[in-house]
Amino acid sequence: MSQPNSAQGVCSSRLTSQDYAENFSDLHPPLDAHEALVAADRCYFCHDAPCITACPTDIDIPLFIRQIATGTPESAARTILSQNILGGMCARVCPTETLCEEACVREAAEGQPVDIGRLQRFATDTIMRSASHPFQRAAETGKTVAVIGAGPAGLSCAHRLAMHGHSVKIFDARPKAGGLNEFGIAAYKTTDDFAAKEVEWLLAIGGIDIETGKALGRDMSLSDLIDTYDAVFLGMGLAGVNALGLAGEEKEEVRDAVSFIADLRQSSDLSTLPVGRHVVVIGGGMTAVDAAVQSKLLGAQNVHLVYRRGRARMNASKYEQDLAASRGVNIITNAEPIAVHGNGAVREVEFAYTVEGPNGLERTEDTFRLPADQVLKAIGQTLEDTPDLVKTDGRKIEVSENGRTSHPAIWAGGDCASGGDDLTVTAVAEGRNAAEDIHRTLMG
Repeated sequence: MSQPNSAQGVCSSRLTSQDYAENFSDLHPPLDAHEALVAADRCYFCHDAPCITACPTDIDIPLFIRQIATGTPESAARTILSQNILGGMCARVCPTETLCEEACVREAAEGQPVDIGRLQRFATDTIMRSASHPFQRAAETGKTVAVIGAGPAGLSCAHRLAMHGHSVKIFDARPKAGGLNEFGIAAYKTTDDFAAKEVEWLLAIGGIDIETGKALGRDMSLSDLIDTYDAVFLGMGLAGVNALGLAGEEKEEVRDAVSFIADLRQSSDLSTLPVGRHVVVIGGGMTAVDAAVQSKLLGAQNVHLVYRRGRARMNASKYEQDLAASRGVNIITNAEPIAVHGNGAVREVEFAYTVEGPNGLERTEDTFRLPADQVLKAIGQTLEDTPDLVKTDGRKIEVSENGRTSHPAIWAGGDCASGGDDLTVTAVAEGRNAAEDIHRTLMG
């Protein structure tokens, strides 16, 4: 057992190697061939399928399930990937319980939907193991496009542009491609380095070059990109992390949940990651849940997730909330942080209970404190400055339905752009749609 980093008990190697392996194993193990056939047989193959409407990328779900049922999973994968080139990752991380599976007729009739997510994974995993790539690049157009951000939106946009014969250069500030899929999703949702493998598979189409360690505003400007390329797509996500704005926030072991998850995802040895005995996570979205659950899986004794509004207002789905509770995370709602206490390092976080009043959320005088030797902030992220582009609320770039910004040569999609949910599948759809609009524009 390693020694604590502080008197509060933040340390690594809390568990055995077997514990780490079990805790961070695949959340939803893949279906084998027989299980996939049984699951596919439950689909009604609806003519006017509500699951298609519920999918942000408009995958023809009954068709791909029928293709699995008839023993052609590679064809099913082509059906999926023609709409969602990151269908493998989305099969693992999509909140299917609030999208396609919630809309499934079986869910309405029986309370048990067709296992669409795992069937999608079965099909896409099958084709990724094969030697052939399902898409071919069109003839060179001579047009060049710069894509900022190698996350879901940027990769989706780049792949579709490459299919049309354009040459694409992706720039990403991080040392590896993948964006949220590589750095921001819980490790138990995407095991075996799948994010990196999916990027490598996607690039097999050709015509896409990725340069990492290059950030917009630091290594290049929008004006430089516009002068050099025929079009620019911005898909860099939200890089800044919101502050709590509290006294004591600068204390040791108060950090953002985004970097905590990124460190965990890039670690080759989970036993080296320090975690507190008493962890407090502040926020109510997917990042907050992922940080809280993984803190518990790393060996934290007590983990509290605190959100300022009620459970129904949490961005994390009910499934994710229940998952957190099942892993031992204590969810406290209608509580807002008001101070961080401690001498050098954090010892406690003070909260005030809240109510929804006539003027919105109101803080009461009723307060309480939680012991904490580690605090993870997950209260949202902000967009780094992008001059000369109109913002919707000072936080995101204003775009049209097809991703057009206020500049005629610049498109945007994903978390940095207005509209849509902050989901991997939504980012993929926005990148794909923007690519089609860029292609139409470049080709006249």
